[in-house]
Amino acid sequence: MSVKEDNEGKSIFHQTNLYGSIPPTCLPIVYHPDYNITFMGLEKLHPFDSGKWGKVIRFLKEEQFITDENIVEAREASEEDLLVVHTKRYLGSLKWSFVVATITEIPPLVILPNCLVQQRVLRPLRTQTGGTIMAGKLAVERGWAINVGGGFHHCSGDKGGGFCAYADITLAIKFLFERVEGISRATIIDLDAHQGNGHERDFLGDTRVFIMDMYNHNIYPGDRHAKRAIKRKVELDWGTEDSEYLQKVELHSEGSLNEVRPDIIVYNAGTDILDGDPLGGLSISPQGIVKRDEIVFRAAKQRGIPILMVTSGGYQKKTARIIADSILNLRQQGLIGAKAMEREGLSQLVTHLTQSSGSAGSAHTAV
Repeated sequence: MSVKEDNEGKSIFHQTNLYGSIPPTCLPIVYHPDYNITFMGLEKLHPFDSGKWGKVIRFLKEEQFITDENIVEAREASEEDLLVVHTKRYLGSLKWSFVVATITEIPPLVILPNCLVQQRVLRPLRTQTGGTIMAGKLAVERGWAINVGGGFHHCSGDKGGGFCAYADITLAIKFLFERVEGISRATIIDLDAHQGNGHERDFLGDTRVFIMDMYNHNIYPGDRHAKRAIKRKVELDWGTEDSEYLQKVELHSEGSLNEVRPDIIVYNAGTDILDGDPLGGLSISPQGIVKRDEIVFRAAKQRGIPILMVTSGGYQKKTARIIADSILNLRQQGLIGAKAMEREGLSQLVTHLTQSSGSAGSAHTAV
C-alpha cells in the first residue's frame, strides 16, 4: 500500500513528482514526446497508431491553440506511484518480455531483452499514466483537463491486456481520493468502443465511483464479471450510426450525472467508434465524434463539475486529426480554454486543493 499511518493514525503518502505546481499560464493539456512508441518498426505490427499523440499535438500547434510553452509536460509515473493501485506481483511480471508481448499484442517483443522493452514500450505507457494522474489534479484546479494519451481501460490492478499495461484511470481517481480534499465521488463516462473492464474490476463494489459504459457488446473483452460494476450499461450493436449513438450519449450522460453528482468526471474518449475502425465495429462519423465530446463537456460545464478527458483507443491514422478537431471545437464552444477556467464554484474547490496539497507537502509529500 502507498498510504501508511504514523503512530498518531495520520496518513503518510509516498513522495510523488506528479502533483507538482503548474504555472497558471499553462493550459491544462498534458503531453510528452515520450508518449509515442517507435521501436524498429515493431509498433506497426499492432493496429494501434502508436504515434497518434504527437500528431494530435502537431495539429493543435498548427491551429495556434497550443505551443511548447503553454502545455503541461507529463512526467513518468514511478513504481511507488503505480503501487497505489497495482500489486507488486503484477509490476514484477512486466519484467518478463513475454508478458508485455501478451498485453500489448505485439508477439515479436518476446525475443527482445526486457531492458529494451521497458525503455521503448513500457516507459511511454508509464509517462502517459503519469500524465493522466497529473491531469486529474489539473482538472480540479482549472475545471477541465485533457491528457493527450492514456485511457488504458483494460488494465486493472493485477492484470493488463488490450494494449493497456497500467491502470491510469483508476490511479488518477485514487490519487484524487487520497490527496485532494473535497474529492470523494467520481463518475467515469467510458465511450470507447470496448468495455472498460479494467477500471470496472478495480472499482467493483466501491460506492464512491459511478461507471457509465457504452460499448459494442459483440467485441473484446466481454468481461461479465467486470460488468457488475457498471451502474449505467449501454450495449451497442454492430454498425451503430450517428443518430442513434448521439441520442444515447446525451440521454445516458445526462442521466448518469443527474443520478449521482460527482466531484470529478473522468471521460474516456476513445475514437475507435469511428466508421471503418478495424476493432470497434461501429459506424460513427468524424462529425459524430466531435459532437459526442461536446455533449459530454457541456453536461459537465452546465453542472460545474471538473472533467478529465483521456484519448484511449482509435485504430485508424485519421483519428489524430479527429481528436484535434474535437479539442478545437471544444474551445470554439467555450467549453475549454482560458474562459472555461472561470467557473462558478471552482474557486472554493481550488482553495481546498491548495490547503490539502500544502499540508500534505509540508509533512510527507514532495510536490
